[in-house]
Amino acid sequence: MNRIIVVCLTAVVLVACNHREEVSENKEAKAMLQGIWIDAEGGDVSFRVQGDTIYYADSTSMPAYFRVMGDSLVLASGASYGIVKQLPHLFWFKNQNGDLLKFSKSDDPADESEFVRDTPPVLSYSHQVKIDSVIVYGGNRYHWYIAINPTKYKVTTRSYNDDGLEVENVYYDNIMHVSVFQGSRQLFSSDFRKQQYAGKVPAEFLEEAVLGNMEFSHVDAAGLHFVATLCIPDGASCYLVESLVSYQGQMTMQLVEY
Repeated sequence: MNRIIVVCLTAVVLVACNHREEVSENKEAKAMLQGIWIDAEGGDVSFRVQGDTIYYADSTSMPAYFRVMGDSLVLASGASYGIVKQLPHLFWFKNQNGDLLKFSKSDDPADESEFVRDTPPVLSYSHQVKIDSVIVYGGNRYHWYIAINPTKYKVTTRSYNDDGLEVENVYYDNIMHVSVFQGSRQLFSSDFRKQQYAGKVPAEFLEEAVLGNMEFSHVDAAGLHFVATLCIPDGASCYLVESLVSYQGQMTMQLVEY
């Protein structure tokens, strides 16, 4: 019985210790951050802090929720930046590369004009396109048709601005439509959404990618080959996935390039 009591008391002490070790939000530091901040070296307006939100001066980055936890600036995405020095009109911290960023608080009312829009517009990665062509293979005529249709489905991408801070941009995704006719007979007709490429493209990449394009590639004994392009907007990498439409109207996919 005594052993059970000792174990229980030990557990209570551990829970209490862990509770005391939890870092609470630094509300005083958060209050000092309110206002517009200027890059101390370049003199450019960088961001505005209002309440618990950071608004960036560029026209495309989405506002970011933040907290000051201990001596770190923490964004809702989980990105954390160590605060080096903070005074009412001075703010220094390190970005993800370890570079020291220095900002001073603006006292110029004209800098408000950099933030006339609280929420940037959603960007479109493509525009509506309709293309078609007729090809001849094996003595048969095939008419293929591609339509690129912008949607209102939003894709959020993360990148880094000139200060090395993580920012989010939002784009509209696209739906591709492909139809193939042999003479007057419809051989194949289907919409393509980026979710259909889940087995070909890594999940983390696909989450931030936009289905940007669909092109006819070539025709051979297997059928008609179409290639879809999935890219993270403004990123350096894309995936190319081929869709093969057979002469029986069946469609198969394979990754052709990264």
